[in-house]
Amino acid sequence: MSKSQFVAFIVAAAAVVGMYFFLSRSYMGAAIRAISQDREIMILMGVDANRLYGITSAIGGGLAGLAACLLALQFDVHPFVGISFGPIVFMVCVMGGLGNLVGGFIAAFVFAELIAIGGYFADLEWGTVLAFCVFVITMFIRPEGLFARKS
Repeated sequence: MSKSQFVAFIVAAAAVVGMYFFLSRSYMGAAIRAISQDREIMILMGVDANRLYGITSAIGGGLAGLAACLLALQFDVHPFVGISFGPIVFMVCVMGGLGNLVGGFIAAFVFAELIAIGGYFADLEWGTVLAFCVFVITMFIRPEGLFARKS
């Protein structure tokens, strides 16, 4: 593991832990979780939905910028650098259960290991194919994702 990979891992892990504590322990995090479940009730309770959506968008943009900075440590930067990560990010979000931060983290770890194992025994592209096959099989078994919350 190179120094840049180690730094990227530590910063990403700190961002995930910080986001988890923000969403689970703060008033603003509780409001974000509540408005994602039922927007109409939150408006009736006096929460300014537009302000909350603005804050949520700012947090999402900041996390996307942080991810881009961490990717720049690992890959050459060009206009299409993010295209190869789109399908993997989609698989991670769906397999982890939409809206579940811990599930997304676990799903990302599982996909990273699958891609690494496939890349070890064959080519790196075959690792992505292996991860996609596991994703498809998982979606047949649990279409809502592995860590989806019961509603």
